[in-house]
Parts: sequence; structure tokens; C-alpha cells
Amino acid sequence: MSRKRGTAHRNVHPGKRPSDAPRHVEGIDALRGGAICLMFVYHLCFDLRYYRAISADFEHDLFWLGFRALIVTSFLLLVGISLALASDAHVTPRRFWRRIAVIAACAAAATLGSYLLFPDTFIYFGILHCIAVASLLARPFARLPLVAIAIGTAMIVAGIVWSNPVFDQRQLAWIGFTTHKPATEDYVPLFPWAGFVFAGIAIGRALIGTGLRAVAPFARAPRWLHFLGQHSLAIYMIHQPAFIAVLWLFLGR
Repeated sequence: MSRKRGTAHRNVHPGKRPSDAPRHVEGIDALRGGAICLMFVYHLCFDLRYYRAISADFEHDLFWLGFRALIVTSFLLLVGISLALASDAHVTPRRFWRRIAVIAACAAAATLGSYLLFPDTFIYFGILHCIAVASLLARPFARLPLVAIAIGTAMIVAGIVWSNPVFDQRQLAWIGFTTHKPATEDYVPLFPWAGFVFAGIAIGRALIGTGLRAVAPFARAPRWLHFLGQHSLAIYMIHQPAFIAVLWLFLGR
């Protein structure tokens, strides 16, 4: 979506100059890059704890739980915003399905890799799995912001306030509603998290309605931040192996 910045903006406001288009969606790229930076901090600290270089309680400390929730929420909102922008840019179904296939393949790789490293706590429904499924569920509502925000709100509220032991089994835990967090390295169930993708659609439609002016200032962010946002999936896939390898060289012996 970021590679068709001009198209997305011109379809919203045909009267705007083509040169005006890039900076607005570049603002979305920069925001995504900011979320990547937060993820770097979280995962680096997580890995440092693994090597016993720091002491941190990621499972119970409200700071770390909140920090993780902020990162996940940011990514999922941006997924929804991007779906809204893509619908306005008339992105072809072929391109959408190709993107979903890539995300699904990366999710499968994360599952396989985590199973080889952590067979007892492997990732079976993490952030990439949630993004892939939530994108499929939310795309039909990319031009229906009121319906999207209603669905999103219902999913978020239901996922937070309701639980049932039947969902504690692994076969159903990916849906949500568990009474406790399953033993897995990354867990982002559909309820409540997919609701933020629907909410992102509503935000995206609101941004489009105002010419995306609210995100235009972020286009002035450093170029490296835009780079992170434009290549977020590839960076997500390689950053943890890179962190672990570097830390092993310095701390693992």
C-alpha cells in the first residue's frame, strides 16, 4: 500500500496536486516505523532477560504488559488504516491476496521456527496470524466506517469482559475468551485484538475524509523511520534472529 501513495491520495481528492500525495501516506509509513522502534525496545529487553542481563517481569508487570499492548494496538490500527487507504486506491484483489499469502507464509514460518526453539510454548496464533485473519474479516467493511467501528468496539469489549474455560484449549484459544494466557511465546487472539483492525478502518476513513492532513506532519520524520515502516514485515521477520545472534556473541558464552 505504501508503494502507491500518490494513487491513494489522488482518489480521495482528485483536485490535489500529485506532488502532494506522497507525504500524506508517508506519514503512515513513519507511524508504522515508530511502532517498529517500540517493538525493537520490547524485544531487545525481552532477549536481554533471556540472557539474564536484566531482570524484568514481562508476564505480570503492568508497565511491560501495557507497553506490549501499545505496540500490538499500534500495528493493528495501522493495518485497519491501510485497508481503508487501499480500498480508496482501488487496490486489486490479486494484490491483496498476494499480500495476505505473504503474511500467512511468514506466520507459518514463525510457528515453525518457534516450535523448533520452544516446542512447549511455540507460537500458534501471534501478531502475524491475527493480522492475516483480521484483514480477511475486515476488508469487506473497508468503506463502511460506522459498521466497522461498531464491529470493532463489540469485539474489543467482548474480548476483554467475557471468558469461558472452553476456550482455554489450544484448538480454540486463537479465538480469544480464554480464562488465562496460554503457554505460548506470542498470543494475539481475534477477540479482542482483531477489533482494533476494524477500528483502524474507521480511523482511516475519517483521515481520508479530511485529506489525511492529520498524518501529514509525520512525513517530515527521518527517512530511516519511513524505511522501517515501508519494510515492516521483512524487518519483523529478521530482527529477532539478529538480536539473538548479536546478544549470543556478547552474552551467550
